[in-house]
Amino acid sequence: MFRAKDAEPQGSLWIATSEMPTTPAHGFYERLERALGKAGFGDTVRAICAPLYETDASCGGRPGIDPEVYFKMLMIGFFENLASERAIAARCADSFSIRTFLHYGWTERTPNHSTLTVIRQRLTPAIYQEVFALVLRALKKHHLLRGKRLAIDASTLEANASLRSLEHRLTGEAYGEYVKKLAETAGVDPTDAAAVRRFDRKRKGRKTSNDEWKNPHDPDAKVGRTKRGTTRMVYKPEHVVDLDTGAIVDADVRPGDEHDTAALAERVMDVEERLNTALGDPPQTAHLETLVADKGYYKVDELVALQAMGIRTAMRDPIENRRVEQLEVVECRAVRVAARTVRSKVGKALMRRRGELVERSFEHVLDSGGARRTTLRGRENIWKRYLVQATCANLSLLLRKGLGVGTPKQALAASRAVWATLLAALHGFATWCAHAFRRRCSGLVQNA
Repeated sequence: MFRAKDAEPQGSLWIATSEMPTTPAHGFYERLERALGKAGFGDTVRAICAPLYETDASCGGRPGIDPEVYFKMLMIGFFENLASERAIAARCADSFSIRTFLHYGWTERTPNHSTLTVIRQRLTPAIYQEVFALVLRALKKHHLLRGKRLAIDASTLEANASLRSLEHRLTGEAYGEYVKKLAETAGVDPTDAAAVRRFDRKRKGRKTSNDEWKNPHDPDAKVGRTKRGTTRMVYKPEHVVDLDTGAIVDADVRPGDEHDTAALAERVMDVEERLNTALGDPPQTAHLETLVADKGYYKVDELVALQAMGIRTAMRDPIENRRVEQLEVVECRAVRVAARTVRSKVGKALMRRRGELVERSFEHVLDSGGARRTTLRGRENIWKRYLVQATCANLSLLLRKGLGVGTPKQALAASRAVWATLLAALHGFATWCAHAFRRRCSGLVQNA
């Protein structure tokens, strides 16, 4: 027999907070809190956000949420691999360790997901840049940022928009209605949805141009290929990574149909300017010495502009048999210098380093940080959230250097490794004692 466990109302219960059970994640968030405290995170965030809040209590209204809490909740989304703000709010309300990290008592209500939306819309992009720069300064202080050898690369981010909702930019006609008309003209039953889809996949000359079609729910999203090779509405996140340390120097979210080479030299100069601003250096300080990229960033005009600024370029030419003699003298020199750099021993090492560190940064932010598919709409909204996730990736790098673990999962794995090592040591000690006891007993028998 068994007794059904019915839900019974829990009476009042008093228990000391020191006796509450904890997990390895609790210790991780304590360490993260100490790291943020050393960097002056809370005071700095409140200072830069103060102009956007009414600090005079006599004006009335409900007190606003502490901006430090807002950014910490977005950090939870990164470390817990939560894509949506609803999931972040639910996780923060459900976890004791996260409540302690947010400085919320167990009887207080944590912020709702709608509050996160309001705060995100209130804060300007410059504030997110300031928060990103704050962590960059902490990396520089711990010798985790140099900025001399940088690598640049882009990936794909799935937008919160569907191809089925596409509309023609001029006529406003829905894409589905447009395909049904073509199917009816070709003799396909327009009422058979499966047949219409097959016709659309196989029709000759099928092309969904971003110049003709847009998504009314997210006009900034573009039709493009994902990493899995499927066609979706996408954005293109781009990272600039320090090849000496692996720190993300800059992060941007670009339109999904924009080419990698578009104004590359100008974008690189903007990155260096923002880096100087973040580190408090003079605007004309030249940190960058070498720029490494794959062949998707190769463009002769951009190579000439970069090398004219004293930046060595390590990029593989996508055209194997390029007719260099037909180029201008300046272009010919730039192409040959880039090719010589790629073939050199240092260039090959830099290319391998780029493949390791840049792809690792995308893995941390997109796949392990909940950013591969966004739940937000609008390029600015997505960029704000993405910049916080890149900031968290740099925080993880900082924690790994000082503490050996950079995420709650690593903290859990480390605790298990400690227990496994301890058990192995106890087992070895017990085995040694058993062998010593047997040798002692055999010696006593022989002496007898």
